[in-house]
Amino acid sequence: MLRALEGEPDGLSLGQIAQRVGLARSTVQRIVDALRAEQFVIAASPTSGVRLGPALIRLAAAASVEFDHITRPVMIELAQATGETVDLSVLKGSSAVFTDQVQGKHRLRAVSAVGESFPLHCTANGKAMLSLLPDARLEVILLSPLPKLTASTITRAPELRREFESCRRTGYAIDDEEHTVGISAVGSAFRDPLGRIVALSVPVPTTRFRSQRAALIASLLEARTRILAALGSAP
Repeated sequence: MLRALEGEPDGLSLGQIAQRVGLARSTVQRIVDALRAEQFVIAASPTSGVRLGPALIRLAAAASVEFDHITRPVMIELAQATGETVDLSVLKGSSAVFTDQVQGKHRLRAVSAVGESFPLHCTANGKAMLSLLPDARLEVILLSPLPKLTASTITRAPELRREFESCRRTGYAIDDEEHTVGISAVGSAFRDPLGRIVALSVPVPTTRFRSQRAALIASLLEARTRILAALGSAP
């Protein structure tokens, strides 16, 4: 029933809910009364209908904290296994914003500040995030001006579409010096408990990346699978 109310800011009537979930109206009434008592739903209008309530915000905040507890240990283990920096970023508007980082052990390593934002079309985490968006939203992004930051930056829509299709098949995206000369990366994206699009990525100096690419991809995908398993989701 909560899922039925998701994306319905104006709420639904008891009859509409009953139709969507396949339950008798009387059963829906009892469940709604129980949900209303806990503020999981509230009245949508003074006369009829209900919508999602404020108690879900508190649960979402708790889920966000638990999400950090899940991702951080996996990031540390991934950094130890690869020796490279591991980043966690979230999709915000038209940028990927770094929310956490575990630095690698090499003296020559890629490091960015938490809170820093990066473009989507030319980064491994950004391309992985874009691959999770609906095609209609992707087309809007592809029609907007895409800056060419290096000689390797892909800005043509057909090529980027192929990148997204590849990421959807394989689960990962590659940045081959497309954002910064001398730095390459692999990234993989998924949705967190709040429904946000999140990416796990490993940026590496290109001199090491090319010889370790296959191992980095395998380690990244294994880490992503572990996070999804802890969240109760399938890859």
